[in-house]
Amino acid sequence: QVQLVESGGGLVQAGDSLRLSCAVSGRTFSSSTMGWFRQPPGKEREFVAASISSGGSIYYADSVKGRFTISRDNAKNTLYLQMNSLKPGDTALYYCAGATARLYGLRREESREYDYWGQGTQVTVSS
Repeated sequence: QVQLVESGGGLVQAGDSLRLSCAVSGRTFSSSTMGWFRQPPGKEREFVAASISSGGSIYYADSVKGRFTISRDNAKNTLYLQMNSLKPGDTALYYCAGATARLYGLRREESREYDYWGQGTQVTVSS
């Protein structure tokens, strides 16, 4: 059984940092795409960042570029999202996701292309 479990969310002030973790069990995604999505209150889920494969290309949504960093630790089978200079607009439920293939082009930003999801971790940024 494949499981993705996020952790690291919390309540922080604007300008603070958080690091989210996504621990994977049941399979490895080292050769396929993993990503982070978020769902702000009252809004639809949106793409945040994607790692096409371990050591492969990385992509970010424009809203987080320069502030967030996605990374993997294959030894720990864990995906991370380092979030710096947080803003109130970053408040959302953050999800990690794994695909069974490498998602090229705009497919990496489409939630329906991902096969496995975590339960989410809440990030709240106060002003």
